[in-house]
Amino acid sequence: MTENGAKGKDFPWELGSATGIGSMPGTDPAEAARTVVDELPDFPFLPELPARGPGADLIGRTAALLIDMPVETVPAGWRIAERPGRVMRTAQSMLSSDLDTMEEQLAGFEGPLKVSLAGPWTLAAGIELPRTLNPALSDVGAVNDLTASLAEATTSFVADVAKRVPGARLILQLDEPALTAVVNGEIPTASGLSRIAAPDQAVISDRLGTVLAAAHGYTVVHCCASSPAFQIIMAARPDAISFDLSLVRREDGDAIAEIADTGAGIFAGAVRTILPRNTKDDPPAQTARNILRFWRALGMNPSQAAHQVVVTPACGLAGASPTRAVEALAHSREAARIVPELAEETTGDDE
Repeated sequence: MTENGAKGKDFPWELGSATGIGSMPGTDPAEAARTVVDELPDFPFLPELPARGPGADLIGRTAALLIDMPVETVPAGWRIAERPGRVMRTAQSMLSSDLDTMEEQLAGFEGPLKVSLAGPWTLAAGIELPRTLNPALSDVGAVNDLTASLAEATTSFVADVAKRVPGARLILQLDEPALTAVVNGEIPTASGLSRIAAPDQAVISDRLGTVLAAAHGYTVVHCCASSPAFQIIMAARPDAISFDLSLVRREDGDAIAEIADTGAGIFAGAVRTILPRNTKDDPPAQTARNILRFWRALGMNPSQAAHQVVVTPACGLAGASPTRAVEALAHSREAARIVPELAEETTGDDE
């Protein structure tokens, strides 16, 4: 069995922790913040409410922070613009309001707090160039400019949150839902008739790493797409990785084991975001067992899972009902609480 290098590592979270991914249902930031703080008091996150419309979604919220790179809405989504427009001002106003609400809800808070931005490759795949209308991904110079702008914005954003919640230990999550498609050369051109060639893998890691380093703190990369590019992500040197546990393939095991063995944090998306009709969740204890079964299959010491693994929903909760969102966060919290107990029992059995 692998001797985990994470033993004794100073993780930002406590033993048996859970958190959310980012997006939540609804349009009321105060209600979303209360839900997060009520269900995840030890490891809250800044909610994202895409149901409010353009500018409240992952790309729009992040674009509102970009430095010297205004973006506007177009029928296909987003496009680099000459000057900031109404939608960007709205996006900035919504984010400012969200941060005000978070500051109020977390007054006096001490502990881990997670905030999220879109990663550079998801932005490059989701924002058009002004003339060709192709994604910025198609232009090396545009990708470089976007990365530099996002890195500067990241530093400023994290500093702002730190001032608002001075007792928090901040964790920056870069969301990269499009990364797998970028790596596989699956992002379409404006015409839809062809695909944009995949960038060199070293370049993908380097640009991602540039933004991660700009946070000057603990970082995690989240990708809940099928077959995340684990090795490319880890070459960017995040402190943790977040993924949907149900989408992990057998062939991904070695890459995840290598990640875990370095002591990187593992945000295990183990709770379904939406339940099919007439079905129920597994009990939280079963979710905890599933996590430990996965951990043991990697060849890792079960006792370390309670320190290293953070339990989360499988992905964002924007598509869930408000009731289901509460259930998923509560389930994650309870499953995380049980993991240390079961890990200790399992370790005792091994001995």
